[in-house]
Amino acid sequence: MGRPARCVAALAAAGALAGCANAPKPMYHWGGYQRQVYQFLNGETGDPNQQLILLQAEADKARAAGAALPPGFRAHLAMLHLRLGRYDEARELVIAEKTAFPESATYMDFVLKSMGTKGS
Repeated sequence: MGRPARCVAALAAAGALAGCANAPKPMYHWGGYQRQVYQFLNGETGDPNQQLILLQAEADKARAAGAALPPGFRAHLAMLHLRLGRYDEARELVIAEKTAFPESATYMDFVLKSMGTKGS
C-alpha cells in the first residue's frame, strides 16, 4: 500500500473514531422498559408487584444518570398500580405522564375520566 493510501486509511479511521466519541446522548433512559412491557403484555410476567420493582429500578437508574424516562413509562406504572387497586398512585402517575408529555394530554384525560372517582 502506498503512502497516500495509508494516509487516507488513517484519516478515515480517525474520522470514524471521532464520530463515535461524539455520539449523541440518548433522549430517554429506556433500559429494560420495552422488554418489561413486552413481557407483561404477552403474559410472561403476571405479577404487577414484580414488574413495579423492576421498573422502579429502571427509574432509579435514569434519575442517577440524569436521564429522562421514556414516553409511556409512567402510564405503564399507573396501569400496574390500578391492577393492584392503588388508585391514588395511579392517578398521580397518569398526571405525571401528561405533564411530561403534553402531547398525551387527550389520552391521559380519557384515562383519568375512565378511572372515575375510585380512590378519591
